[in-house]
Amino acid sequence: MRTVRDVHARTVQAPADTVGALLDRLGGADDPLFPTPVWPPMRFDRPLGVGADGGHGFVRYRVAAYEPGRRIRFDFTGGEDGWHEITVRPLGPGSCRVEHVLQSRLPLGQRVMWTLAIRAAHGTVVEEIFDNIERAATGRASAPVRRSPRVRLLNRLLWDRPRAVELPAAARLAHRAFPRTDFQDAWQMDLLPGMPKEPEAWEGVLRGASFPVAGRADGEILLGKDARHLDFRASILVADGQVTLGTVVRLHHTTGRLYFAVVRRVHPFMARLMLRRIHRRLALAAPTAGERAVARV
Repeated sequence: MRTVRDVHARTVQAPADTVGALLDRLGGADDPLFPTPVWPPMRFDRPLGVGADGGHGFVRYRVAAYEPGRRIRFDFTGGEDGWHEITVRPLGPGSCRVEHVLQSRLPLGQRVMWTLAIRAAHGTVVEEIFDNIERAATGRASAPVRRSPRVRLLNRLLWDRPRAVELPAAARLAHRAFPRTDFQDAWQMDLLPGMPKEPEAWEGVLRGASFPVAGRADGEILLGKDARHLDFRASILVADGQVTLGTVVRLHHTTGRLYFAVVRRVHPFMARLMLRRIHRRLALAAPTAGERAVARV
C-alpha cells in the first residue's frame, strides 16, 4: 500500500473568527459550506464533536479531533486507513487561510480509482466548500471552481437511484383517480438540502412529458390521459422531505390488457429514469449552500 496526500488551500478575505463560525456549522441542518444539493450532504449521528460518526455519500468517517472555529479532523472508517482535516488560520485582522488535507494509505486497486476518478471529484468538492466559505463570509466567490467533464460524468454515475415504495396515502389525487385501479406503483427519492419543495418546480419539468395536468392539491400534482385501451395517471408528491412519482392505471377490455402486459415491463425503467433525471436536473439548478446562506442574511 502507498500513501496518497492531497492538499487544497485558499486565502479568504474575512476574519478567521467569521470563517471559523461557519466551519462549526459543518454537517448541521443549516450547513452553509458543504456543496449540496449537487453532492450528497455531510451528516453525522450527533452534533459536531469528537466521536460523531457519519460522512457524505459512500465516504464514511468519524470526527477524531475538534477545535471549535479552528480545526476538524476526520478519520476514515469502514476499513479505509487515513484521515482528512480542515483548518482555519488567521493571517491578519481581515483575512485567514483555509486548508484541507487528505492523507490515506490505499491498495493498488483503490489507488487506481483515486487517480482516474476520485481525486478529481474530491478536489472539486473541496474547492466548492472553499467557494461557499467565501460566499457566506464575503458575499461572493472570487473564482468559483468549474466541474470538469470527468467530474460531471462521475457525479451522474453516482447519483442516487429511486427506490420502490407503496403509493403514499398522502397521494390522494392518485388514490382517487379511478373507482377501480388495475395497476399502481411508486418510486421515491429524498429531497437534498436546497432542492425545491414547491410542487410547481417539479410540474414545470414534468410538462415536458406531454401529459396534461389533471389536478393539484396539498403538494401533489396529477397528470395523465385517457385512451380507448387504458386510462393513465402520474402523480408527483412532494412531502416529508421526499419526492414520489406514482402511477395508477385503469385498463379497458382485452386490447388494453394485452398492450399493458408489454408496457408494464418497460414502465419501471422509464419511471425510475424520469424521476432520477428530474431529481438531478433540479439539484444542479438549485442554489448551493453558500448562496443559500447569503440569501438568509
